[in-house]
Amino acid sequence: MPDNDIATPENGVSFVMPVLNERAYLEHAIASVLAQELSVPAELVLALGPSTDGTTELAQRLAAEDDRIRLVDNPAAHIPVGLNAAIRASRFATIVRVDAHSELAPGYAALALQTLERTGAANVGGVMRADGRTPFQTSVARLYNSPVGLGGGAYHGGTHEGEAESAYLGVMRRTVLDEVGLFDESIRRGEDWELNLRIRQAGHLVWFDPNLSVTYWPRESWLRLARQFRATGAWRGELVRRYGRRNGIRFFAPPALVVLVAVAVVTGILQLTGVLTGVLSLIVSAVVYLPLVAYLMLVIVVACLPGGGGPRQRLWTLLVLPTMHLSWGLGFLGGVLRGARDTVDASRPVSYTHLTLPTIYSV
Repeated sequence: MPDNDIATPENGVSFVMPVLNERAYLEHAIASVLAQELSVPAELVLALGPSTDGTTELAQRLAAEDDRIRLVDNPAAHIPVGLNAAIRASRFATIVRVDAHSELAPGYAALALQTLERTGAANVGGVMRADGRTPFQTSVARLYNSPVGLGGGAYHGGTHEGEAESAYLGVMRRTVLDEVGLFDESIRRGEDWELNLRIRQAGHLVWFDPNLSVTYWPRESWLRLARQFRATGAWRGELVRRYGRRNGIRFFAPPALVVLVAVAVVTGILQLTGVLTGVLSLIVSAVVYLPLVAYLMLVIVVACLPGGGGPRQRLWTLLVLPTMHLSWGLGFLGGVLRGARDTVDASRPVSYTHLTLPTIYSV
């Protein structure tokens, strides 16, 4: 619910960043924020989860070196909880969400402010340009940037400016956030889509500007990627339970693939045991196996297309693309059937043994 006791924020920009086990990426992410050239005051509020890799100590050192950085605790380690804590601790009228796994392009914030003013939108987002440092991560990044990988959302490579369903990260008006009630802390993944749904339902505009660009660094290993996509799929399934048809049709393709694979396995067993034979077996085979063969051919074509990198990256693509689809689809089906419940993104392991009330550090 909106907080009626919040004072009118000052003119300026507050960057908010939830942080958990991001030591390898945090310093570059913060540098990209502090390098933004603005004509108004700015601050960066980090919501620190209970990291175990030295991230908190790094954040404290960086905050001690630059008084634009402020720190707030996020003991629950959940993204929407951390975002809300950072927003409540912020001082300025424009909120810029930043991911510790990302880097803002030069001029990002200034251009976003111009777009907010020009369009009258409540939230503005741009393109997520995934990138990688290893053959595996580069393969994942290439699929992130492809419609085949993540379903063709505008922020995965759109080129036409206009009204949008959601916004990647987002540059938001604080007054609108206060009006709709900030992020829903009961949602662990997909919280941005749900927030933008409420923004649009309140009569405000969400806008996509392809000139806005953010570099995103995907997960570094196959297991972490699979865990991330399973959790994301589970929470999309939960959102379907809550909001039904407001979810785009593209979200149902991965679970359909999972069901098809399951049916193919059952069909194969029935054929091998002699239960399914004759003409019926041929018909079922055509209906079940041909779509899977087509999917496998699609995966091979994607791996072989120009721009696919070297041999190692192309081989990773053959594994990564089905992993993304099947992990997401499995999570989605579980989320739809039983709800996401306490599903969390286990790709960034964390201990929950020292939960405390949020506090703000003075630096």
